[in-house]
Amino acid sequence: MDPDVVAALVRLIEYKDRSTAAHTWRVVLYTRALAEHMGMDPSVIDRLGTAAALHDIGKLDIPDQILQKPTGLTEEEYAVMQQHAALGHARLLAMRETDPILLNLVRHHHERYDGTGYPDGLAAEGIPAEARWFTVIDSFDAMTSLRPYHTEVGRDAAGRAIAELRGLAGVRYDPGAVRLFAGLFERGELDWILGYFNQERAAQGGAGTGAPDQGQLDAVVSGVSHRDVLRAPVGQVRTKVSRAEPGQGR
Repeated sequence: MDPDVVAALVRLIEYKDRSTAAHTWRVVLYTRALAEHMGMDPSVIDRLGTAAALHDIGKLDIPDQILQKPTGLTEEEYAVMQQHAALGHARLLAMRETDPILLNLVRHHHERYDGTGYPDGLAAEGIPAEARWFTVIDSFDAMTSLRPYHTEVGRDAAGRAIAELRGLAGVRYDPGAVRLFAGLFERGELDWILGYFNQERAAQGGAGTGAPDQGQLDAVVSGVSHRDVLRAPVGQVRTKVSRAEPGQGR
């Protein structure tokens, strides 16, 4: 899928759910970093990055009153929210998307290793590999990003997140995926994503202020475009980020 199309879809998702976009670009970079570390073919890395960017596309079909509810969801509302994985898969099929990496990751990124996830209750190796890896990344970012209910970010928060992932390895998460991702973190290869992109969001107003998140990334992060994030080697993106001053604009 063309990066411009992916970015347009991310903006649509952001319009529905303002907490989504900066999260989206971070998980794309984490996903590409892990795939590069595993020595995957560049074309596969690009496909995984696209799938990561569109993992929550099903939220386009969730009612606004549930998606944007500022308080906790009722049991019935949570059941509706859980439908976003299957709805996203159906939407992609309606768009005539056929890439199994994209379809599998979108449908199965909320499956759990012990079989208690959704939408299909798959377990262990029955969960497509791309979804097993991405579940670890998605959870890590949720634990370490600015949210209305927690504002602690940075390496200390990430260290606690890694400990939680390890504690749930074999229950919620694939042990091998946790081991690989934790290794990248502990070697310091992910700190720049965690720190810089949360810093950019904080510069816009931080969590809980109603400020928009990063939809069109290159309107916020100096010298870095959505095409860079979706297609360039992660090292090149890191170099651009290292040369940029937060809040500087394009």
